[in-house]
Amino acid sequence: MLDNMLEFIPSIPLSEWTTRATDWITDKFAILFDPIKEHFGNFMEFTSEALLAVPAVLIILLVAVISFFITGRKFGLAAFSIVGLWLIYNQGLWEHLMSTFTLVLLASLLSVIIGVPIGILMSKSRIAEAIFTPILDFMQTMPAFVYLIPAVAFFGIGMVPGVFASLIFATPPTVRFTNLGIRQVSKELVEASEAFGSTGAQKLFKVQLPMARATIMAGINQTVMLALSMVVIASMIGAPGLGREVLSALQRAQVGPGFVAGVGIVILAIIIDRITQNMNKDKNA
Repeated sequence: MLDNMLEFIPSIPLSEWTTRATDWITDKFAILFDPIKEHFGNFMEFTSEALLAVPAVLIILLVAVISFFITGRKFGLAAFSIVGLWLIYNQGLWEHLMSTFTLVLLASLLSVIIGVPIGILMSKSRIAEAIFTPILDFMQTMPAFVYLIPAVAFFGIGMVPGVFASLIFATPPTVRFTNLGIRQVSKELVEASEAFGSTGAQKLFKVQLPMARATIMAGINQTVMLALSMVVIASMIGAPGLGREVLSALQRAQVGPGFVAGVGIVILAIIIDRITQNMNKDKNA
């Protein structure tokens, strides 16, 4: 009975509307997408090639030194970085590692550049928060594979659509944590700054953002990890790197090469995660 009642409701052509909207955006904004694909793609290739031009041993030592000082002069992460990065080089995956790092670095930077201002806006305006919250919910709950469809439609295949998909998937934590961190700043401190005649910008940059730093950095850490988690998925649309090696091994049922490439991703993830976590800790603690 209920099923018969539902049949009277006409089918909503949601799929057709989505296809038409995507085609319209692709056609009308091609003048914008094409230069982004060309110039940003060239910039990414340049970045990857620049990293490859640096001897691997120097990069390994640099990462180890950064790890040593950022963890409060502890040798654990530095030693792990040396052994882990040497293992990746030893397995002939260094070039793929640099491509992966380029993708993650640029996607994370863009996510932070876009996410922090939006988070600040949400913390200052309830209207902005009401508008962006469902958008962020949509971005976080939509399966990551779905983001590949508009990425390919707008930018073709390669690293650029990989960064675009990673950007959508990884931005929400930075936005949410920035909003949360600023809202959690003590009202007494904010009122005290206002009493001393601070302008809105001074209150934001000298009181609210410094006090919210720990929360914001936690969001940035999550953003970087989510960008890294998109590496394998982005390889499905032509993004180079360790993800492509994992995908190739999966398609050929090659356990060994897939495992080695996967270990490379894990090593990179651990190093980046520990470094970003320790960026906000008291080194003397």
